[in-house]
Amino acid sequence: MGCSHNMLGIRGVLDYVMSHLNPDGKSKIPLGHGDPSAFECFRTSIHVEDALIEAIRTGKYNGYSLGNGLPQSRRVVADYLSHGMPFKLSEDDVFLTCGCSQAIDVVLSVLAREGANILLPRPGFPAYEALMAYKGIEARHYDLVPERGWEINLDQLHAIADSNTVAMVIINPSNPCGTIFTHDHLTKVAETAKRLGLLIISDEVYAHIVFGEKPFIPMGFFASTVPVLTLGSISKKWMVPGWRIGWIATCDPDGILRKSQITEGIKKLMNIVVDPATIAQAAIPQIIEKTPKDFFQQTLQLLGHAADICYDRIQKLDVLYCPAKPEGSMFVMVKINISGLVDIRDDIEFSAMLAKEESVIVLPGSPLGLKYWIRVTFAISPSVLEEGFDRIAAFCMRHAKNT
Repeated sequence: MGCSHNMLGIRGVLDYVMSHLNPDGKSKIPLGHGDPSAFECFRTSIHVEDALIEAIRTGKYNGYSLGNGLPQSRRVVADYLSHGMPFKLSEDDVFLTCGCSQAIDVVLSVLAREGANILLPRPGFPAYEALMAYKGIEARHYDLVPERGWEINLDQLHAIADSNTVAMVIINPSNPCGTIFTHDHLTKVAETAKRLGLLIISDEVYAHIVFGEKPFIPMGFFASTVPVLTLGSISKKWMVPGWRIGWIATCDPDGILRKSQITEGIKKLMNIVVDPATIAQAAIPQIIEKTPKDFFQQTLQLLGHAADICYDRIQKLDVLYCPAKPEGSMFVMVKINISGLVDIRDDIEFSAMLAKEESVIVLPGSPLGLKYWIRVTFAISPSVLEEGFDRIAAFCMRHAKNT
């Protein structure tokens, strides 16, 4: 049993895992993909739905929009991202995209050049490496250290960066680790990037989805130290990943991105790529400004409860290990004690056999950069999550070595 090394992207990996499902088996429990919208308890706010309906009914947004997005919507996104920042973003700093995935694609396209490399976190989000491979950009990986709460190994950045390194990517809150970087750590990241002459691509698609003690701090806060391209979307916080509304924000108070033509490159590319649906763009102001706080509070309470379930259940299994309780996003990385199992050689086989025998889907860690680990999402109904761990426990007991 194996998994092709050419199979890049989370969807491709999950398709492989799900190909092992038994058609006559149990109902599927999806702990592999970060899409909570399938569960009623994570349905978006009625105010969000009404915003889209009202945009349609005005009849004003049936045509094309500007390449960088509707001005009024970019203005609202700029104000939203400026909260807590030492400087204010304007609508000219924001480009609306088809979800955060297109934001990643556009930024990488603008930075691509012969011989270029970009520093990526390990474990990380495999879409970066997949897109970079298509664009001829070399991926160099720095480690997130589980024993230090998945902090960045800053010393390693100096060892792997060179004159062809154009940027480093951080993902905060972390997908796949479920952790939050502290203010102190982000300060050190910014200072390190400045010394190395890098800009930072800050993937903040899970911004403000935090339920531990650490607050979320945007990387743009440190843009006076190092220029930052902030990537985000409404997909996760508002629970509408299928609406495909994201953004790129140039956090550049010293004008470095403008002087280096990166901002201009983004503008030009946005004029030739597909833009988000105009009706969805038009709904952004009401979505951001009118969604009641209790929607977010309820969502965070649910996710925090689910994170507790996930962590507590893992702690009871001898062959699985979780370094720390999740503090944000919707995921946690779990290490498999392969030596404690029979007939399972790695995380790919663990995930495939778990799907076949128990119809539970988890994401193997190898495509994320960590062999013998799995990524588990807990953004599902708590009762379904409990059943999922009942099945995982039965699977682990069935395959455990006799001691």
